Amino acid sequence: MKKTLDEFNIGEAGKIVSVSGEGRLRRRLFDMGVTPGAEVLLRKKAPLGDPLEVTIRGYELTLRKTEAACVTMEVEK
Repeated sequence: MKKTLDEFNIGEAGKIVSVSGEGRLRRRLFDMGVTPGAEVLLRKKAPLGDPLEVTIRGYELTLRKTEAACVTMEVEK
């Protein structure tokens, strides 16, 4: 099942399928290691859902909800 990273629930994991977005945003995500094929685990969400803390490539990364919406994931069952 595919969905964007901002739709994940705490503890949910998946693999990045694609990264959308324009110019600087897409480049920034790639520079942080958010690339297709990477495994991602959603660790925490702020009370209002922004920002999100994920584990990717062995480190913790904090993303804004708008950034997470650009990341399409394949959910692991």
